Amino acid sequence: MRNPVDSRYVDLVRLLRRYGRSDLVSGARLDEFSVDEPGSGPEDPITGDAETAERLAADLERMGPTFIKLGQLLSTRFDLLPAVYTTALARLQDTVDPIPFAAVREVVEGELGASIGERFSDFSVDPLASASIGQVHAGTLRNGREVVVKVQRPGVRETVRDDMEVLTRLASIADRRTEAGRQFGFGQLLAQFRRSVAGELDYRREAKNLVTFGELTAEYDRLVVPQPVMEYTTSRLVTMDRIEGRKITDIGRLGLMDIDARPIVEQLFRAYLRMILDHGVLHADPHPGNLLITEDGQLALLDFGMTASVPPRVQDQVVKLLLSISDGDGEETAAILAAMGHPIEGYDAAAFRDDVSHLVSEAVGSGADLEVGTVLVDLSRLSGVHGLRPPAEMSMIGKAMLNLDQATSHLDPTFAPAQCIRDNVSEIFASSLRATPGGLLSAAIEAKDFTAQLPKRANRILDAMAAGEFRLRVDAIDEERLHLVLQRIANRLTLGLIIAATLIGAALMMRVPSSWTLLGYPGIAILFFLLAAAAGVALAIWILATDRKVAQANHHQRSTTQ
Repeated sequence: MRNPVDSRYVDLVRLLRRYGRSDLVSGARLDEFSVDEPGSGPEDPITGDAETAERLAADLERMGPTFIKLGQLLSTRFDLLPAVYTTALARLQDTVDPIPFAAVREVVEGELGASIGERFSDFSVDPLASASIGQVHAGTLRNGREVVVKVQRPGVRETVRDDMEVLTRLASIADRRTEAGRQFGFGQLLAQFRRSVAGELDYRREAKNLVTFGELTAEYDRLVVPQPVMEYTTSRLVTMDRIEGRKITDIGRLGLMDIDARPIVEQLFRAYLRMILDHGVLHADPHPGNLLITEDGQLALLDFGMTASVPPRVQDQVVKLLLSISDGDGEETAAILAAMGHPIEGYDAAAFRDDVSHLVSEAVGSGADLEVGTVLVDLSRLSGVHGLRPPAEMSMIGKAMLNLDQATSHLDPTFAPAQCIRDNVSEIFASSLRATPGGLLSAAIEAKDFTAQLPKRANRILDAMAAGEFRLRVDAIDEERLHLVLQRIANRLTLGLIIAATLIGAALMMRVPSSWTLLGYPGIAILFFLLAAAAGVALAIWILATDRKVAQANHHQRSTTQ
């Protein structure tokens, strides 16, 4: 009987071979896991067409929760995959057959330490939704509060843990032994994926996200985020407010006429800009299916299982990026992207700058129809084409803004995202310049240390100058390496001069009569000729050997740096 982990290896190797990555299989030496089964058919390499992309998405769905989530993450990596693949993977359906209610009851009662009847006055047997990781049921607490309860599927953590073990091994082997692994860094991509999945498996983190995003949207009266019931929340169970409403994708044009959509759209766009660029948090999946219109005209934001943090460095760069795009400055946009990304082999800065300038000029030319999410996605894709690997947060921001563009354009087709960005990004940039209490306190501590140490350090400097012991060292160049290079050049010149002098001396001695001759010539002259020839050959061999050794060391150093 085959071990489940080995079965996963076989499934993954078969997937790689089917979709055109047999180079990874052979390069990583994984062919021993490639078990041919009857009816498996020939290899079906990637062709870049939509049909193949849809088949890849379907195969990932069949492989279970880990690979569904992996596909969803890959759908944000526009720098790695063609557009047809990111589009197909973005539509991955995380819906599976529901688990029996008896299993749901066991999880709920085991996590809460009491029966469902003791904790809830009502708990629906039929689920509202069923996904690969969790299942959602409606319920009512004993105090009358209407809630939804997300219950984690039994055994899903063990399944994900085994899958991650397989993926970690394959990524490590591929990074070490294949060119594609060294170029794309599968280990780094997998580390990001591991953090994302670990967060989704801990429902306490989702509850904290609900609280965080509830606070961030509190100032917007048209936005609402369901709040968790912390007493009924564990790592495998999260209970939150039940919000009734209709998905915005289910509302047609006639239905939208009864909704005052402009204030909702403006608040939604402004809130997400401030979340990403000011507070540094990102709702990674704000697609239209996670947005509900309530009966009182509010917009409910749902599903905060997948979130990400945006470091301050990336925040500042994205702010500058949005400003340069809105100004139509393609060269500045390319420079910012180059500073954000990591160049890999084959990066062409000039071609990248030209293509970015063309893209930005075309985007700005669309005027009010400019969709920032689409531009960011296209910029990420251009980076990958030209050998520039953007930070992962850049792709996730682009995906979030793309989903936001789709939601806002559905609610209000006349809404101009570019104008909203110009109205808000400058304010966000100005707010980033304001000093925070923590920053002021840190600066005060640094100033205190500087003031306390200054007299002592000044006295040491003055004493050294008075004693004539003051030395100033400037590391502008590597002096030791320069000295070694100059010494090597001097040695080569000296040996060359000695050899040349020996040849000239031997030539002059040819005219001196001698009783000892070789081949009819003076013996001492021939001896010096042979000595000079041997020295010349030895010098040439030494120069070639040392130069090749230095070239190999420099190449290894550049490869390590990249």
